[in-house]
Amino acid sequence: MLPPDDRPRCGWASREPNLSYHDHEWGTPLHDERAWFEFLALEGAQAGLSWETILRKRANYRAAFDNFDPALVAAYDDAKGAALLADAGIIRNRLKINAAIQNARAFLAVQREFGSFDAYIWRFVGGLPRQNNWATFREVPATTPEAEALSKDLIKRGFKFVGPTICYALMQATGLVNDHTTDCFRHAELARQP
Repeated sequence: MLPPDDRPRCGWASREPNLSYHDHEWGTPLHDERAWFEFLALEGAQAGLSWETILRKRANYRAAFDNFDPALVAAYDDAKGAALLADAGIIRNRLKINAAIQNARAFLAVQREFGSFDAYIWRFVGGLPRQNNWATFREVPATTPEAEALSKDLIKRGFKFVGPTICYALMQATGLVNDHTTDCFRHAELARQP
């Protein structure tokens, strides 16, 4: 499927569902608590898989995980964990499912300590999106010192599936960094945002 227009995009955004995700979400600064938990859970689920696979299952994940309400997910018991493991609409990996439940509990603890997860995570980039200027996607690093610091701190707080590479993918997805290539129309749009 061709893009709906001829605007230049990052090379990975050539077909759905990547195209819509790229144009409307990826790299947009995030400040919504439920969405923060959703991205944490989905980035962890993605480990070892393509992001396109996760995007195709995203609606199923939202249904299976109570629309990523961290308070509801934190209360999941063994029976709910078993039901999730049997759900063919999501990635049926026991470690990833258990991590999402544990991460919900850790997420709530961060909210209690900092007032919001948003206030906590934006500290790792000084409160403003980092504006990178990559000419090609090959130049984009897999991790950065900020992602490594975030990973280390999340692990210390009991989060799972939050290694530096996953943390950098989270930072890219949620707009802590602008990693759209400089020829992509979204790069300039996001660079103008405060």
